Amino acid sequence: MKFNVEEVFKKYDVSFFIGMAAIFFIGILNLYSATYNQSTSGLYKAQMLYFILSMMVGFAVSLINSKNFYRIAYYFYAINVFLLILVLVLGKVGMGAQRWLSFGVIRFQPSEFMKLSLVFVLARWFSGNSPYDEISFKQLVVPGVLTFIPAILIIAQPDLGTGLILLLIFSMIIYYRKLKWSAIFKVVLLAALAGSVMYKFGLKEYQRKRIQTFINPYQDAKGSGYNAIQSEIAIGSGRIFGKGYLKSSQASLNFLPENHTDFVFSIFNEEHGLFGSILLIMLYCILFLRFLWLARSVTNVFDSVFCVGLMAIFFWHTFINMAMVSGLLPIVGLPLPFMSYGGSSLITFGICIGLATSISNSRSIF
Repeated sequence: MKFNVEEVFKKYDVSFFIGMAAIFFIGILNLYSATYNQSTSGLYKAQMLYFILSMMVGFAVSLINSKNFYRIAYYFYAINVFLLILVLVLGKVGMGAQRWLSFGVIRFQPSEFMKLSLVFVLARWFSGNSPYDEISFKQLVVPGVLTFIPAILIIAQPDLGTGLILLLIFSMIIYYRKLKWSAIFKVVLLAALAGSVMYKFGLKEYQRKRIQTFINPYQDAKGSGYNAIQSEIAIGSGRIFGKGYLKSSQASLNFLPENHTDFVFSIFNEEHGLFGSILLIMLYCILFLRFLWLARSVTNVFDSVFCVGLMAIFFWHTFINMAMVSGLLPIVGLPLPFMSYGGSSLITFGICIGLATSISNSRSIF
């Protein structure tokens, strides 16, 4: 890779990292508020270290020539599928799920990186197969198989949320690539049939109960519906302007479990109300629009589809997390980007930012 260092930093696109840092700043304040008088009060320190690491990794990725992304796409995908199979054989079990691999002191969750691998492989496939034509249903068979293999392996862990994210990334990419109307009809029909079969035979009892709880959380208010009810109480009690920073009763009285991971938005809403939530959502929307702008600005199909895939990762995590804690979707356990506590997810999102920055830089540097 040959480039002038001065030229790199002169034309370096910092916009994605600025967006990342802005949301994380709000997130770290919110994490401190959610945990400051509990046994988990030190988590914000670890989260800051994870953020520094994710920024460093993202920056290193941003210096890679984006042409290499096309070359490694199939290899990256194959390695990650192998790791997912390895998880089911040798993975560490925690909280009833088998999702982690450990190599000495290194412990990571392959399903997190599978989101990236899927974006790589779908961008590669669509850029080489009728890249400028409308797509028929028959042309979706190969990318569909590439998506369903890791999705099934992840759901088997079980991790329904991440498996669902893979399917939604696939859906957003094929929508962007423009489907024929006949293909849209067949995809919707197939999705409905697959969803019915999955609910009947593929989901575990507790996963089906989550869907039933979503429909009526008060049927088991002290059991499976407890989190959903407490989350709605937190959001509702925030009203327009919220109770104020460090004044969340749901957090301080520990009524809402997992308030530092899945339910951080509930605590934020309680303290800052509708007004604060709208400002946070606007920050996310600016980031989404930046991805779409980049997808329209690049000159080749691979980079364009790749940017849409990266945006899909952020969009679906954000939408599903906010919708599930608001009672609009069943609870599936997905982190809110840059807000929820967790090293693996934060590093994955940091890599996404680095990848987008690399593609943006390639327009004027490489």
